[in-house]
Amino acid sequence: MKKKLSYRDKLLELAYIYNVKEIQDYTKRRKDLTIGQIELILKKNKIIIPKDFKSNFFKDNFTKPFSKLRNNIADYKEEKIKDKNRFFRKVDNYKHDTSRKVNRGINSLWRMSGNIGVNFLNVLPKLGTAVATFFGNLFTDVFNSIYNQQIDNKSAKNVILGFFVVVGVTTLVIGGINTYKNLDLIKSKIETKKPETIIKKDTKKTETQTKQLTKKPEVKPKKEIKKPELKVKEKNVTEVILPDLNLKTETVIQLFKDVDYDLRKVRNEKLVKPIYFTQFPRDLDNLRSVQLKKETFIKIVLPLIVAENEKILDDRKKLKILSEKKFTSDIEKQWLRQKLLEYKVKKGDLDQLMLRMDMIPVSIALAQAAKESGWGTSRFALEGNAIFGQWTWDGQGIAPLKRDDNKKHKILKFPILRASVKAYKNNLNTHKSYSKFREKRKSLRNKKKNITGLDLTDTLKNYAQTGSEYTKILNQIITQNRLSDFEPVKLVNSVKQVELNS
Repeated sequence: MKKKLSYRDKLLELAYIYNVKEIQDYTKRRKDLTIGQIELILKKNKIIIPKDFKSNFFKDNFTKPFSKLRNNIADYKEEKIKDKNRFFRKVDNYKHDTSRKVNRGINSLWRMSGNIGVNFLNVLPKLGTAVATFFGNLFTDVFNSIYNQQIDNKSAKNVILGFFVVVGVTTLVIGGINTYKNLDLIKSKIETKKPETIIKKDTKKTETQTKQLTKKPEVKPKKEIKKPELKVKEKNVTEVILPDLNLKTETVIQLFKDVDYDLRKVRNEKLVKPIYFTQFPRDLDNLRSVQLKKETFIKIVLPLIVAENEKILDDRKKLKILSEKKFTSDIEKQWLRQKLLEYKVKKGDLDQLMLRMDMIPVSIALAQAAKESGWGTSRFALEGNAIFGQWTWDGQGIAPLKRDDNKKHKILKFPILRASVKAYKNNLNTHKSYSKFREKRKSLRNKKKNITGLDLTDTLKNYAQTGSEYTKILNQIITQNRLSDFEPVKLVNSVKQVELNS
């Protein structure tokens, strides 16, 4: 049978194959039979009509064109909305650029006028010296003429009297101006003294109020340095940032017990307490129990990863709102410029920014942190808070011991652990080597599926020189340590405050 035939033609061919004379006679008489009539005649002759005849016909001639038309209409609407938003953004950017140019022009005019004024002031001393020399020479000539009696006595008297009159008038004018200025200064001082006293009163009130509300402990003089003690107070706070005290592993484990931080509870409740360590304990590798070492590592790193993910998702929500708005404020424009620079996106490309501004699966981040830092025991993790083994060719880094002579790379170091997590997420969201990672993450989000680590590990072959072997190791770490359980984990709104006294 021929391809791309209509359903009626297919039925006629069936009739000719099975030699149905009734249909052949009708066609010879040039009488057009309907599809229903042909079907009835075939059924009378006990000829089975294939099921795919009708389905293919309707698919090809009705459903497919209709769906294509519907999709085209939807795409056209979306493109129109995008064009409209792009137009409004261009208008806003044009307004911003014009205002910036006007401000620059005003500033340049102001600077030019200032330079003119400065040059005029520089001319004044020269002018003053010229005037002074002129009058000095004039008066010396006058007095010499008087002394030598070259002019009359009357004219000499008149000249002397005029000189003293001029001097007296000038002294009176200058004295009046100085007294007027002094009066203004006295008035301004009297006026400024009043609000100062008021401010002092207000500050005293506010100080007393704040003392009553907060009740901060008084600063006592430093005593002998003791070992850090842990005290747990049941105060609800948003987060706990532990200071850089070089805590021992025993102290850290005891701290987790005091604040009831248990991974079983986290797996069940899908909530983690925002306890942020600035560094790993240096004796973490001394733990005999491998399981306890891994659990301590996860407890330290997990809140840092979840906190960064929640920050990224909040920014993503804000970006969605701004992309749908016609007009944006100056603060919103400034925020957009900052995010475009942060995610290394070209000006105005909000679709690319939306692609890059997204969370990293918790299981992948934990697995890579464990692999690259040796579960928090490597030299790079302890000396430079480098969890993810990111390379750098600048001075801010730690040189590997087993580095080849022809290579000059270093491992990027950070002041605190959270900075390392932030740099890692920016690396995956911006670097060209991980474009497949971002595209697959977008496809999962468009399909409304959960973004999990096991779905995205195969896109991270470029992270290490071993390629596919590296991704196999990541999958192994995720499955063996049940890191997928931490994917939906969120931060707790309130935790017990931990005070560290040293």
